[in-house]
Amino acid sequence: LAREARHVRRHTEVMTSKSFESMTLDMRAGLFSALSDPIRLQILDKLGGCKKCVCDLQEDVDIAPNLLSYHLRVLREAGLVEATRRGRWVDYELAPSAASLIAAASPFAS
Repeated sequence: LAREARHVRRHTEVMTSKSFESMTLDMRAGLFSALSDPIRLQILDKLGGCKKCVCDLQEDVDIAPNLLSYHLRVLREAGLVEATRRGRWVDYELAPSAASLIAAASPFAS
């Protein structure tokens, strides 16, 4: 999973809207794998267009801190969230290309 997610992230950094059509099946599967966990979907819901510190996410998502870090890493490696450091704090937000990436990976994309 992590290897596939890194592969997706590496390719999403250089993708343009035209090159989304060239996503491989492995890249698409890695993205959907990252989306397939209820905790990760809850994290994406909590981020919902705003930047949140990990400490705020910890209050919103009732899981152990090490599991939250793991799920955030999976989402980050899949290119769905971005992290920025603010001193010793880390803020997370939805990646600007997350919606386009998900739409392009869908078998129903036109």
